[in-house]
Amino acid sequence: MSQDAQDYVDDIARRRGYVLEYHQRMAAADVDVLRAADGLVTAAYLEPRSLDRKTKELLFVLSLTVMRADPDHIASHIRVALEHGATAQEVLEAIEIALPEAGVVAFQHGFAVWAEVTGAPRVEPSEGVRR
Repeated sequence: MSQDAQDYVDDIARRRGYVLEYHQRMAAADVDVLRAADGLVTAAYLEPRSLDRKTKELLFVLSLTVMRADPDHIASHIRVALEHGATAQEVLEAIEIALPEAGVVAFQHGFAVWAEVTGAPRVEPSEGVRR
């Protein structure tokens, strides 16, 4: 692997607060295309604009939930949203927006990731109540 590819992956991790497997593999396979794709992401997502980073992360969590993205991808944006001041409740409310538009299956996908990341408690049925 080239030092250029390594430096670019490190840069992505610093700027975004996470790095995805596809970033790592694209850096090794074709760092120039990764740079081009990252330019669009930087302009729309990372550069300061009207929306703050917390709001952008909540939107990412919602859109990735609706698309039923890889759980690791959703989890990375949940963690960054929390790091940028979102509460677990705010992240959950963003995921809940998926219910009327994308349905229960999409919601459950995002909810499961949220529950794992936040360590959400559960309520078990009382003793003797059927499961």
